[in-house]
Amino acid sequence: MTTGDWQLVTGPGVRGDNLMKRYGMVIGLRPEKIAEYKKLHAAVWPDVLKMIQQCNIRNYSIYLRQLDDGRHYLFSYFEYTGSDFEADMAKMAADPTTRQWWAVCMPCQKPLENRVAGEWWAGMEEVFHND
Repeated sequence: MTTGDWQLVTGPGVRGDNLMKRYGMVIGLRPEKIAEYKKLHAAVWPDVLKMIQQCNIRNYSIYLRQLDDGRHYLFSYFEYTGSDFEADMAKMAADPTTRQWWAVCMPCQKPLENRVAGEWWAGMEEVFHND
């Protein structure tokens, strides 16, 4: 994963003194890897969770859904509360433990064919929000 894998999906919100931006992403999940992916995320490595926090990501969730086409997709949502998203994503991408985590998770995933060049998870457009 590179820093280009993250895409902004909406404008700023305010959370405390920090500017907060919401992100949504989607990726396919290989059907033969569903159980493995769920097991991995039931026990995310503590150092990976620490890095997510250190990189100013909050309120992070991943959802799984099988759509009418029979394929399984992961939908993620998180809020970024830092001031330099690219620097924080570069920090995460440089972390050896996070890179090992990605190496375990990536074989489970199937990126969308129509994603933007450089993305792994495809960015999503937010079409509605209400606080």
